[in-house]
Amino acid sequence: MHLAGRYAERYLGHWVVARGDTLTLPQLGDRFKLTDVVLDSTRVVVGRTCHFAGTLVFRVPRDTLPVTWIGYPEQVLVYGWPAELGPFAGVSATRVGDSLAGAILYDARLGLQVRPGATARFMAGRARR
Repeated sequence: MHLAGRYAERYLGHWVVARGDTLTLPQLGDRFKLTDVVLDSTRVVVGRTCHFAGTLVFRVPRDTLPVTWIGYPEQVLVYGWPAELGPFAGVSATRVGDSLAGAILYDARLGLQVRPGATARFMAGRARR
């Protein structure tokens, strides 16, 4: 877990989405607009692995999701979307300079058909204190 903690350090903190797609899913009639990604250093046991705690904040719909995440040298993966919210597998993001660039991932196992190339990308910067 020491190595995972070291990889996670570069992603820790409160990230505010500066630019991001509004994702509309015609089959569900829902729109989603991500505003904040909060990646905490609190450790959480998930099955047989250890993740870190986090939060995703949406403007549309107004919702805050508790999530877990894992940091790798090349990316961070965010997990924990409730099935009733939609067909999402989570978020994948990477550091680009001082920013966090990412995309919402779809869960193909839930049978949702999205058009090829459909994305929900975002670019976030560190929140000012």
